[in-house]
Amino acid sequence: MKRIAIYCGSASPADPRYIELAEDVGAALAQRGIGVVYGGGRLGLMGAVAKGAKQEGGEVIGVIPDALIKSEVANPECDELIAVSGMHERKQKFTDLSDGFVTLPGGVGTMDELWEAMSWAQLGYHSDPVGLLNAFGFYDDLIAFNAKMAEVGFVRPVHSNILIAAETLPDLLDKMESYQPHTPIFQMKAEDL
Repeated sequence: MKRIAIYCGSASPADPRYIELAEDVGAALAQRGIGVVYGGGRLGLMGAVAKGAKQEGGEVIGVIPDALIKSEVANPECDELIAVSGMHERKQKFTDLSDGFVTLPGGVGTMDELWEAMSWAQLGYHSDPVGLLNAFGFYDDLIAFNAKMAEVGFVRPVHSNILIAAETLPDLLDKMESYQPHTPIFQMKAEDL
């Protein structure tokens, strides 16, 4: 993986572990020679990821909607800052520029990005690994919910391993490196659906 899209919150939670985690993730990716593609913001976990990567000499590409540039939240420290018209174009650009996705703790926007990356993988719009960093047990309930969807039958068995979760970044990256793409819906016959 040469570049990874990082999905995370633009908020700064009161618990400092979240900002530290984001900065550590950016730094660790840079140390491995993996570029960061992220939301282009300078605030919250987003800004911390970029800061950590830049401090270690890593590549940082920001993809940010025009409206957020006008709100002065764009990070001028990015190696490249790509302005897009909206969120749909932003997510497409993340997919085009990256070889995988890692989701850190975040809110509604982060969940939107994660679920779309999973949905696009399931359908066949991309075949890249979709990782979830479950630091501090933040995503325990989401992982259980994903398993429940598969148990009930809303996620096909062939797609039940799209979401790759781990509690530490090294473990997550190892799992992502060994990810074997599944058969996407676009390649399945009606009787398999």
